[in-house]
Amino acid sequence: MNVTWYVVRASGMVAFALLSTTVALGLVMSGRARLRRWPRFAVEDVHRFASLLTWSFVGIHAVALLADSYLPFTVADLLVPGIAPYRPLATALGVLAAELLAALALANLLRSRISYRAWRRTHYLNFAVWLLALGHGVTSGSDSDTAWALTLYVLSAALVAGLTAWRVLSTRAAGAWAVRFGTPLAALLAADLALFLDLGTVH
Repeated sequence: MNVTWYVVRASGMVAFALLSTTVALGLVMSGRARLRRWPRFAVEDVHRFASLLTWSFVGIHAVALLADSYLPFTVADLLVPGIAPYRPLATALGVLAAELLAALALANLLRSRISYRAWRRTHYLNFAVWLLALGHGVTSGSDSDTAWALTLYVLSAALVAGLTAWRVLSTRAAGAWAVRFGTPLAALLAADLALFLDLGTVH
């Protein structure tokens, strides 16, 4: 049994789930949603912790790939998009996601040295990171044909898209009806798209 390959798969899925959670909590905070049992500082702490955990599992994912004996990944394969021996294009999406995530981490470290406006704009790259990670998981993951992986992708897409629609509509005075119907519609469309992409990739 190739233990490292199981670690690669498990760490990748956990990292994506944590990334989705981080993005969702970021949207909740930016939209200033009021949660009855969760004060804002608690949401911020969970958001920060989920972000650190995401990095931890991305690191485990990378180290496990280097240690795996079945697929000979090198450090260059994990740094340069498109040269990996396993599904180069699909793996490139994961490499780009990790590198953008690293750029965001650097921006957070330099937050006191850059303007709030610039920091806020760089934060929008989280959406690109999430989309790249979703594409990477769907196209390169060997578990994409399983019900639990499909469920994770679909629910994550619905959650992120729904909260994004809520965030945009609620801050543009679109009206209560637009928020009420636009949010679930965006979630439904994103879930359908994730389902289509996953099934299309598998088959």
